[in-house]
Amino acid sequence: MEQQFWLDRWEQRQIGFHLPEVNAHLRKHWSALALDAGERVLVPLCGKSKDMLWLHELGHLVTGVELSHIAVQAFFAENALEMNMRGDNVYFSPQARGIRVHQSDFFTLAPEQLGEIRAVYDRAALVALPDQMRKQYVQQLAGLLTSGATVLLVTMDYPQEQMDGPPFNVDGKEVCRLYGEMFDIQLLESLDVLAGNDRLAERGLTRMLEQIWKLTRL
Repeated sequence: MEQQFWLDRWEQRQIGFHLPEVNAHLRKHWSALALDAGERVLVPLCGKSKDMLWLHELGHLVTGVELSHIAVQAFFAENALEMNMRGDNVYFSPQARGIRVHQSDFFTLAPEQLGEIRAVYDRAALVALPDQMRKQYVQQLAGLLTSGATVLLVTMDYPQEQMDGPPFNVDGKEVCRLYGEMFDIQLLESLDVLAGNDRLAERGLTRMLEQIWKLTRL
């Protein structure tokens, strides 16, 4: 999937993937990572997610990575945060010390640009990528992390032929295939989100699970 696809989505305000509130899975399961305040959390393909503010309020240093400048500007503007810039398209706010957003292609980032990352929150990055890009994404992510770093990952399990992505189907076998050599994998919760969701049923889906995973870098 080309970069221009996502740039166009933001330009045209086709951002149905954006949640206007903090994600419920994040609130429920973040404590499973047992992360100390003051440690840095990476949010890849972050958009303008309010989840970054919630993580910051817990005392974490938060680093987002986002390709679209529209999304980066919207994050700071909609949360009434002054947006300053330092070199290499890194934006930060003096009011919310500890939040910074790299306007960058995630796949080009090097560890020294980010500092030590102790945890990753991925609600909408892996599932936004087609099959041929997911292995590259996981390899890039693993290269940014040291042993013991953890990931809170949210995936969706549904019959791919019944609905076009993104978000794409990433089932448990796919999670194990992608992460198994470099991470310890723990399924925290699996939820049936089709029941009572008429919108998904109208799209022809017969099954939709949201699954929350804790991954630990080996």
